[in-house]
Amino acid sequence: MIDLPALQTVFRQYGLDRWADLLPEQLRQVFEEASHGDFGRWKYILEGMPEVATHDVDINADEIRIGRAGELEVEVAVSLQQSLRALQPWRKGPYSVFGIRIDTEWRSDWKWQRLVPHISPLKNRRVLDVGCGSGYHCWRMAGEGAALVVGIDPNLLFLTQFTSLKKLMADPAPVYFLPVGMEQVPDELGAFDTVFSMGILYHRRSPIDHLVQLKNTLRKGGELVLETLVIDGDENQVLLPPGRYAKMRNVWFIPSAKALSVWLKKSGFSSIRLVDCSKTTVEEQRATDWMRFESLSDFLDPTDPARTVEGHPAPVRAILVATA
Repeated sequence: MIDLPALQTVFRQYGLDRWADLLPEQLRQVFEEASHGDFGRWKYILEGMPEVATHDVDINADEIRIGRAGELEVEVAVSLQQSLRALQPWRKGPYSVFGIRIDTEWRSDWKWQRLVPHISPLKNRRVLDVGCGSGYHCWRMAGEGAALVVGIDPNLLFLTQFTSLKKLMADPAPVYFLPVGMEQVPDELGAFDTVFSMGILYHRRSPIDHLVQLKNTLRKGGELVLETLVIDGDENQVLLPPGRYAKMRNVWFIPSAKALSVWLKKSGFSSIRLVDCSKTTVEEQRATDWMRFESLSDFLDPTDPARTVEGHPAPVRAILVATA
């Protein structure tokens, strides 16, 4: 799935030499530990996909497009659709693949539309996307002209989904996926121009440590784009759910936007701006034919959609931009 020598060459080209040196051992550990479970099945699906690739790709579209309807023979298109469906659930998107519309759980294009007017232009920048999912936003970053986009996420289904789409592109943009977590990114890297952390902070037991780690990946003057759950309140207001939040087990700290600004300042960031604060709606996050499990409507109190099923405030997400 990953061409290690080629990736090391790219990393060295962009000043990521220390990380390039660590890649062989990092990937060895990942794929050794993945020798059981569903990963073998996902690899089998990936290897059985039709060997087709197109130059007709649009990664600037809200619905990322690879090829067009009618471009493939009917039996090839049917086989491709079967392969893509076998990699469900698809969480982040949407995509159109040779006319096959992958209607993902999240309308990730809506988040992109909310943030892109407020960030520094990505043209020629080195970008890191932490917790990138299957890579939708990575492609949008490349579409904005980024010289290099590295997405990291330890979820191997997301890696397989990303790889399944990239292999359909005859000349893919410089986007790379590593199945690792933030803990595997070398300390004090100081190499990226822009770092995105979206939908990650509330899963961290130590959010300040996460913010410091993000800062250390950036060059001096680089930009952090941070998106996370928030609640109403002043600089001292933080929700620590005693149990689940919106049926999620691993939610730790949900600060107010003002408290989050304080956290960013204490972590060494400056020029901190709140650029968006939006309630998550059941139109933006919902079950689809490509993600048939529970989604936002199942996580809210059926008698009061302003609360989660546990009685907490319903999800509101803020986007902050800050300088390292």
